[in-house]
Formats: sequence, structure tokens, C-alpha cells
Amino acid sequence: MKADKRKVHASVKDEQLIEKRRSEMIKGAVQLFKQKGFHRTTTREIAKAAGFSIGTLYEYIRTKEDVLYLVCDSIYDQVKDRLERMDLEAGTLESLKLGISYYFKVVDDMQDEVLVMYQEAKSLSKDALPYVLRKEMDMVSMFERLVYRCVENGELDMEERKIHMLAQDIFVQGQMWGFRRWALQKNFTIDDYIELQIDLLFSGINGYKVKQ
Repeated sequence: MKADKRKVHASVKDEQLIEKRRSEMIKGAVQLFKQKGFHRTTTREIAKAAGFSIGTLYEYIRTKEDVLYLVCDSIYDQVKDRLERMDLEAGTLESLKLGISYYFKVVDDMQDEVLVMYQEAKSLSKDALPYVLRKEMDMVSMFERLVYRCVENGELDMEERKIHMLAQDIFVQGQMWGFRRWALQKNFTIDDYIELQIDLLFSGINGYKVKQ
């Protein structure tokens, strides 16, 4: 599925200023969307949270949905940029475990953003949603690569469709720390969560037998 990045109109021409103002806008909107949800939040509230007037806000976007798009796009970019620091090519079970741990800690660092992304992406317009979903699948493909390299390296024996399912499982289990934190953090630290999830994931993997 090819999905192009959507252009968000700005009347200002200074690209550095656009980036700065939109960054402020995104930061304020994340907190508002977390507290009130996208539909109950007004553009006036977003402008106030960002530290400028409603008139200034509309110099950088046209609609409230533009803000949601920028929020989702920014969150996925931040997560993806950090995931790209993982070693995708080592092809060892240890590197797979380290990759999972690293991802879960990224989610822990960005809990508010992940929660907003999970709850509000469905409110994106039909022309914006495919692009955002494509970025999510790009991140899933990183975990597919981690697992696939283990198979290539003889560390695992797993067919392609199960590699894909395992990558999806890893991605969702990481997100769960964000959207189920209200329950999970009563009983687990992030380190507890990582250890238990890796144990559970690898119990399933071992069911397909690690090559000797």
C-alpha cells in the first residue's frame, strides 16, 4: 500500500518557524487529547496550551484534524527514529531480546504520546489514515527483520507467516504498556514488564524449537 505524506498548509513561509510552532502545538495537543480526547478538545485550547493565540495557530494549520495528523506523524517519527538505533542485523536471540527491551523502553518514555496515538488515530480523515498506518507497518517490519535475521542465522526455525505474527505481537505488547498502564503499573515496573513479556514471547518461540 503506497500512502503519501499529506501536506499541511501554512501561510507562514519560514520553515524553521513552522517546525518550531508546530512542535509547540503538538506538545500542547498531546496533553489535551490525553485528558479530553480529540473531539472534545477545541483549537482555542490547543493554541492556549501551545502558548500562542488562535490567530497564530491558524497560520500553521487549517483545521483541528491537521493538528491530529501532525501529532500522529510526529509520534511515529520519534518512535521510528529511536527504533532505528537497534541492531537489526546481528541475527542472535540476544539481539532480539535487546531489541524488544529497547522498544518497550521507548514506549515507556513516550507513554502519553503512545496513548494518544492508540486512542485517536481512528479520528484521522480517510486521506490521512493510510499514511499513518503505513508508518506503523514500517515499524513492525523492523521486528520482522530482527526475527528473520535470527532464522537466517540458524538461531530460530520459523516460517514466514509466523515471523510476521511474532513481529505484530512484539509491537502490540510494547504499545500495551502505554494504553494499559493504569492497570499494569500497579503491579509491575517497566523492567518487570519487559522481563515477563520476553519470557512469554520466547516461550511461544521455543514452541517452534530453537535450532540446535
